[in-house]
Amino acid sequence: MNKPKVPKATAKRLPIYYRYLRFLHDAGKDRISSTELSEAVKVDSATIRRDFSYFGALGKRGYGYDVENLMNFFSKTLKQDRLTNVALVGVGNLGHALLNYNFHQSNNMRISAAFDINEDLIGKILSGVPVYPMSDMIEQLKIQQIEIVILTVPTKVAQETANELQKAGVKGIMNFTPIRITVPDDMRVQNVDLTNELQTLIYFLDHYKKEEPKLEEE
Repeated sequence: MNKPKVPKATAKRLPIYYRYLRFLHDAGKDRISSTELSEAVKVDSATIRRDFSYFGALGKRGYGYDVENLMNFFSKTLKQDRLTNVALVGVGNLGHALLNYNFHQSNNMRISAAFDINEDLIGKILSGVPVYPMSDMIEQLKIQQIEIVILTVPTKVAQETANELQKAGVKGIMNFTPIRITVPDDMRVQNVDLTNELQTLIYFLDHYKKEEPKLEEE
């Protein structure tokens, strides 16, 4: 069966839906309407119904959505029904913070290997994660069959490191560096620029009057 092709805006909302459905399930709620879900996640109900429609009939008219079934569906869609190992490249201040963040407490993801050039860190176990030298990165990524990497290296070596990750067979990079790295078409990069987000927030506070919160749309 072919996987449904959904817009990127929809794909970005799927983890939001999944996280709230888990919360509802843990709270013992059996079903929810698109209107109730809309109020909770701040996405308008028409957008929610359109997002869900890409995956077929997930609910019933007059009944709404079965929380457990929908949660399990998105768990499988987001590959949360099995463990995904990721690697961290660059164990500086941000890297340390990410190691301390326990991804798999609430998600089936974990950092299982880290890489750095700092001799004081290499060979140590930090927050349960072994730190390897950069010289072993390609080999270890292949051995451990890791296809997703979090990149927190200095800007000047970001592109060079991305080139090495390509050789290791990495398919996805979460890029915390401020530059936009270039990768082949069969790799995907998710850029996370904390400074840019903060500057955007400051701009909005300065230039836009406070209005009633609007529900998120595409």
